[in-house]
Amino acid sequence: MTEQQRTTISTNQAPGAIGPYSQAVQYGNMLFTSGQLGMDADGQFAQTASEQAKRSLLNVKAILEAAGFGMEHIVKTTVFLKDMNDFQAVNEVYASFFAEPYPARSAVQVARLPKDGLVEIEVVAIKS
Repeated sequence: MTEQQRTTISTNQAPGAIGPYSQAVQYGNMLFTSGQLGMDADGQFAQTASEQAKRSLLNVKAILEAAGFGMEHIVKTTVFLKDMNDFQAVNEVYASFFAEPYPARSAVQVARLPKDGLVEIEVVAIKS
């Protein structure tokens, strides 16, 4: 992979990285986002899992837009939940951000998320 093919994506419309990683990396027509927690650009968490899911997806959307992509370009998502009991509430919010054909998705419960978040979402997008 050459540096000309790989571009780091960053926007102040989503929280900055809290470690040695990029908000997203574009490689050709593919975009890979890092996991987005349910916090605003100032680092303030939303209160509930559904509110955090909404904030996480808004962060994803801002990163996509910074790279010239849209939500319709997402082909795969991974949803990390602190508690699988929040799945239905998160799923309702998630559904409001997507239209058919829906991206592929995995949803998993994890022991702990960074900063003790309730939801983290990462995506892969492809633009032709």
